[in-house]
Amino acid sequence: MKRTKALATVAALSGLIFLLAGCGGTGIQDISSGIAAAGSDVVKAATLSDEDVKANALNAARHLDGNAKVAPKGDRYAKRLAKLVKNHTKEDGLDLNYKVYLTKDINAFALADGSIRVYSGLMDMMTNDELMFIIGHEMGHIKNGHHKEALQMAYTASAAKKGAASQGGTTGALAGSVLGDFAEKLVNAQFSQSEEKEADDYGLKFLQRNNYNPNGAVTALEKLAGLGGKHGIFSSHPDPEKRAKRIASQL
Repeated sequence: MKRTKALATVAALSGLIFLLAGCGGTGIQDISSGIAAAGSDVVKAATLSDEDVKANALNAARHLDGNAKVAPKGDRYAKRLAKLVKNHTKEDGLDLNYKVYLTKDINAFALADGSIRVYSGLMDMMTNDELMFIIGHEMGHIKNGHHKEALQMAYTASAAKKGAASQGGTTGALAGSVLGDFAEKLVNAQFSQSEEKEADDYGLKFLQRNNYNPNGAVTALEKLAGLGGKHGIFSSHPDPEKRAKRIASQL
């Protein structure tokens, strides 16, 4: 983010925080404390370094893992994933770690620290090549730095919540859930069409350079398209059917 844009973001969000804290019966000292905490997040949102992005992603990953049903090492899903990714913990300069969340939901996500999480519901419907495309797609988001904007948006939301929480009352309870909300926003980040295209292309190249069947990229997206938009993964992303056709044209 350019410096002028960052400063504009700080100014705009600071105005929002003061509006949030400008009414209500809370004492002025409590409001000031809330504004100070929120203002800190506003500045962070505008000035995040790559190191900040990774550190916050690591905290989010720990929170998410602690609140999910993670497959133990002896579990069949964990064994399958471990076998698939055993040669991909250091891929293209990335340090990656993997876990399976035991849930029927069809989803997968990655965070900027290198955490990649795959849901067992997704594993049930994907062949190994298809699953490796999705993992490669998530690697593409990490490699191309797509999570930074998502983190900035999460900080912005955190700032607004803290500003509201400074008034006490029902909104005050929000402060205690900031970390969980922050992590959820990272998991459900919406990437731009160009970012999704980059991640798809990276996933395809990942399959090709590691001698997986590249058609797995096409069939994985076709399976997701067949769910009628009701799937978790890519549900807010560009049409999987169109993406499948674009990739197929490259094979």
